[in-house]
Amino acid sequence: MANIKTAISIEKPVFEQVDALAHELKISRSRLFVLAAQEFIKRYKNQKLLDAINDAYDDLPDSAEETTLRQMRSRHFELVRGQW
Repeated sequence: MANIKTAISIEKPVFEQVDALAHELKISRSRLFVLAAQEFIKRYKNQKLLDAINDAYDDLPDSAEETTLRQMRSRHFELVRGQW
């Protein structure tokens, strides 16, 4: 895969933390930024998937539907009572 050089601007305290962590992990700052970006992208995609799943299950009946369901259950019970 081709590498692309880019320039970014970050606050000095963040740069110092990145530099120290890269040194501690014995990896380049560039590698640390790649790992951080990959992790961020993975978390972002997972959050989007979770949001989509939650949206799919966000179809609970409203109060009018609940009332109709209760009435239907009651009527069904009256229809089948004594048949078992």
